[in-house]
Amino acid sequence: MGISRARICVKETKNLAAEQKATEVPRRSEVDIKGKILEFLWQLKKEAYAEDSIREYGYIIKTLVKHGADLYDPETIKEVIARQQTWGTARKNDVVKAYACFIRMQGLKAALPKYKGPRKLPFIPAEDELDQLIAGCGQQMATFLQVLKETAVRCGEAWRLEWTDLDLRGGTISIIPEKGSEPRVFKISSKLLTMLLSLQRTSERIFTYESKFYAAKTFRKMRKRIAHKLGNPRILKIHFHTFRHWKATMEYHKTRDILHVMRLLGHKNIDNTLIYTQLIDVQDDDYVCKSAKTLQEATQLIEGGFEYVTEMEGYKLFRKRK
Repeated sequence: MGISRARICVKETKNLAAEQKATEVPRRSEVDIKGKILEFLWQLKKEAYAEDSIREYGYIIKTLVKHGADLYDPETIKEVIARQQTWGTARKNDVVKAYACFIRMQGLKAALPKYKGPRKLPFIPAEDELDQLIAGCGQQMATFLQVLKETAVRCGEAWRLEWTDLDLRGGTISIIPEKGSEPRVFKISSKLLTMLLSLQRTSERIFTYESKFYAAKTFRKMRKRIAHKLGNPRILKIHFHTFRHWKATMEYHKTRDILHVMRLLGHKNIDNTLIYTQLIDVQDDDYVCKSAKTLQEATQLIEGGFEYVTEMEGYKLFRKRK
């Protein structure tokens, strides 16, 4: 009798557990989180966010979910962000910005942390470090980096380049600006032109990465491998934007013309350009000197970037920084 009753109790317990499981309401994150993310991305598109921003925000929200965050519980978001040791201050700030946008569209409010570290001067590597990095990358990434090095364009501007932006006769490349910058046209080297022409034309865009974010992800993997192979940890400090900093610094070092650098970068506000005056040794005043006897010679030197200094023994002396 005792055994029979025990069997009945076990059976009833199993039935009750099955009943409860059948009537359980699945968690929101398990049922419709993908749909909510899609709705979020569509709302961004309707609000005219840039395609790059839409992709990046989508990736960030998916990453938060992947790390165990509940998108409707801001405390779990804070915990996930705080745990990420490989995310720098700027990256954490981007994550908070994307999540703030998400909850705004959900009609929610939350007190989110602010990540804003002290402003630091950009890291400027040696040119041979950039060249070693480029040489160690795959064909498409090496070409992408060479574009950044020669033009100082933003990674998004390079990523959006189309074959029609390349002028083979003139050896130039036209840049469609982002972030309110000015459009630019750059003369490129024969080396870069050859690299570009060696790429397969599989789409209208020159570079076939799904987004600039995935291009950066690919770059980071290659950079890690190359830094380890070369035994140079400084390579790990090089980002896409480092090429822009390097080019701007070298141009100011060569010309001491801040307006030239401003035009190169496409800046509309010179305050954004002035930082590059702090990244060189102002005592470095090595010059190439030339003399001119005739008006034609003097004109050619001026057109070549030389500046007039003085006149001695019938010769006009010019100089240009190395």
